[in-house]
Amino acid sequence: MPPTRSTRRTPHEDARHIAMPLGGIGTGNVSLCADGSLRQWQLHNTGNHLGELPGSFFAVRISQWEPPFNEVRVLQAPPGPVSGTQTPLVNDDHVPHWQRDLLSHAEGVTATTFSGTYPFATVDYEDESLPVRISLEAFTPMAPLDLDRSSIPVAMFTFTITNTGVVPVNGWLGGALQNAVGGDGILPPDGIRHPGYGGNTNRVDRSEGWTSLIMENHTLPVDHPGAGQMVLTADAPLTTALPQFSSTEQFLSFLRSRQPFGPNDWDHMPRDMADPQPSGTFTTPAASPTGSTWNGGLAAQFFVEAGETVTVRFALAWHFPNRHVNFTQFGGIRPEWGATRFLLGNHYTTQYADAVAVAARVQHEWEDLERISREWTSALGESSLDDEALEHMAAQASIIRSPSFFRTADGHFFGFEGVQGASTPMWSGNVGGSCPLNCTHVFAYAQGVADLFPEIERDMRECELDIMQAPQGFIPHRVLSPTHLPQLWDRDIGGPGEPALDGMLSTVLKLFREVRKGAGLPWLERYWPRLHLLMDYIAGRWDPDGSGMLHGIQPSTHDIDLAGLNPFMGTLWLAALRAMEEMGALLGRDDEVAWCRDRFILGSRGYDDALFNGQYFTQVLEDGDPPQYQWESGCLSDQLIGQWWAHHLGLGYVLPAEHVRTALTSVVRYNLRVGFRDFDNPYRTFADAEDTGLLMCTWPLGGRPEVPTRYCDEVWTGSEQQVAAHCIREGLPEEAEQILRGLWGRYDGRRRNPYNQIECGDHYVRALSGWSVLQAWSGLSWDAPSATLQVRSPERGTAWPLLTDSGWGLIRVGDGTLELSCRFGQVSIDHLAMDSGAPVHVAVRLTAGESRVVGTTPQRS
Repeated sequence: MPPTRSTRRTPHEDARHIAMPLGGIGTGNVSLCADGSLRQWQLHNTGNHLGELPGSFFAVRISQWEPPFNEVRVLQAPPGPVSGTQTPLVNDDHVPHWQRDLLSHAEGVTATTFSGTYPFATVDYEDESLPVRISLEAFTPMAPLDLDRSSIPVAMFTFTITNTGVVPVNGWLGGALQNAVGGDGILPPDGIRHPGYGGNTNRVDRSEGWTSLIMENHTLPVDHPGAGQMVLTADAPLTTALPQFSSTEQFLSFLRSRQPFGPNDWDHMPRDMADPQPSGTFTTPAASPTGSTWNGGLAAQFFVEAGETVTVRFALAWHFPNRHVNFTQFGGIRPEWGATRFLLGNHYTTQYADAVAVAARVQHEWEDLERISREWTSALGESSLDDEALEHMAAQASIIRSPSFFRTADGHFFGFEGVQGASTPMWSGNVGGSCPLNCTHVFAYAQGVADLFPEIERDMRECELDIMQAPQGFIPHRVLSPTHLPQLWDRDIGGPGEPALDGMLSTVLKLFREVRKGAGLPWLERYWPRLHLLMDYIAGRWDPDGSGMLHGIQPSTHDIDLAGLNPFMGTLWLAALRAMEEMGALLGRDDEVAWCRDRFILGSRGYDDALFNGQYFTQVLEDGDPPQYQWESGCLSDQLIGQWWAHHLGLGYVLPAEHVRTALTSVVRYNLRVGFRDFDNPYRTFADAEDTGLLMCTWPLGGRPEVPTRYCDEVWTGSEQQVAAHCIREGLPEEAEQILRGLWGRYDGRRRNPYNQIECGDHYVRALSGWSVLQAWSGLSWDAPSATLQVRSPERGTAWPLLTDSGWGLIRVGDGTLELSCRFGQVSIDHLAMDSGAPVHVAVRLTAGESRVVGTTPQRS
């Protein structure tokens, strides 16, 4: 099994904000924190960063005969101060009161250290008073292109115990879990009490070396929002269970009462017997009273000789099928909808009958699930990413598997802008999804889903064009769910009020991206008329004079209306014209190709002449344009977002190359700020104190408007990563480095969570622009229609992940050679397009799946 390269090891005192989500695509999550605790329980089809599940923890008992030793430790390090780090707008360092209470009467470990390469996290427990060394590796299966394995509702834990003493050790690893069936995932349980609880039962089953605690509630109607099942399972042959307890001390007492037994001592016992130990508890499982539930736990026995090591595996599986529209949608409450919340269901629950089936799959396929997940982290780890870059590039996938996204029972894929949390309660509460749904202008930045799981990204394009598009051609920037409802064609939408122009332009770009990712020409042929309708609408409304430039009110992702000639919309428009030209050529639409080309040439010249001031591209208002919320002479960080897209899609320059590079250099020079203590920010604070961050807009030449563009004084990670990736493609690595090191320094675990970049909510999807940084570094670009791999400026001795639509692997650049190793699926390359510095000999090494290169004489680009 390939190793997972370890990133930095961080003591828990310096990682109070680290919380790695565990869970599959659209399944909900629980997070493993750097102190060893499980927090942020979000299994009930809603996001809740403060979600609690009291009584759910791991503990260990270690005993030895001579010299006498017997100690129990909760596997959690001491929590920090109640006030936390006081970082604005985040709460990843929140330690629930019940966990603090637990460690006030039960001893935890002295300290922990954390390291992670998503989806793997390692926690090392430190306690010199114990004669053993204990570590935990946790993960949820994940591999690009493999939606099935990447969508399992499970968290998997492997504990490694090494006897560091000179005498044998007996031990029991305890896992405790609250039966949360019937809960709502919103109100925190008070111990075992919650209004949704009552009738909860826990039962034991043993099979094939695994002991499972099955948590249910048969009193609930099948369509109840909290109906479902949970399973806690362990693979130690001698595992006893305490099916129901109400206080953590009861479970710890249960651990203390264990006696060591031999491997065959329980063979004659019934498989559903909870505790075969003769002196064990004889409590009879029963349904919980109204308003309360049971906690349940497993105690997995192990024996370790001096100097030896053993492992014990636990898995937590869940199954909550009844997802509803439990979020407030834009466009106003419609009385004709009535009181219904609309049942949407979950795709993952259509794949498994219950949590028992999930657990059974994990038990039988553990090694395979771990292997394919390690293949991915190995491909990243063997690349030229340094440790810091590896940690943050791998973490991009955690956004996709956070509650920001879900898949309905029919398999369709939807995304909020983020998960409501500490950055949203001032206007929308702190529970649920933020800003539903499929916001086109925020997703204009996101690149990660399309590369890692193109099938579900393609589903979002189909939603935009089959469901969201109005008969007139425009596309609202949000979809209403369920999708059979009348869409937002005639109502104020919110953020901004009218359909966002940048969202519509990005639909064109994203659709071309999906074609390049393998959607196929028949798929493009199907949607070409809708694209044509969209572009006709945009041209007719914003470029009626055929100047190639957009005029008038232009609703944007800044939640306001931009106006006049501006490079933000202008470069997106120019890139969209080029994308339409390329797609038209693929379909043989010569007239459309010529129209797009002519309009692009006019627009490119016009924007450059009107907006470039010698340092960067400005905004020019025209007669009748409102001055409020504009930037005019300012330097907008996102001023070249369309050029970023054009590079990503192989469309060339939309503005003169030398002006583009000069403008990017100016963006970093003027907008990258080091230290925010003396900075007055009237908006949201995403960078403070000694942080480094890229401001959305500055006015280095003066002329800041009285009412400037909204969010100008904020720092958005989605924009930072977009600008950094663009800098890399323009040969400005130092500028990119400054931006990225500043961002990663803010999200290093001390004051913010590397697995949770925030904006208007947690796990914000704009942050998926970070994937474009890896794409820019690698210089690799895949075009499925022609089966061509573009390789730009490869440096000898480097290695980079390669993802195509049918497989992925690693490309190594040698002395005049390229070596491709396929790690998953099939990688078939018919053509290599290389720049002038590229090697001309190609060697292919097959390590898994299939690799194929046809035509080894490279094409020069």
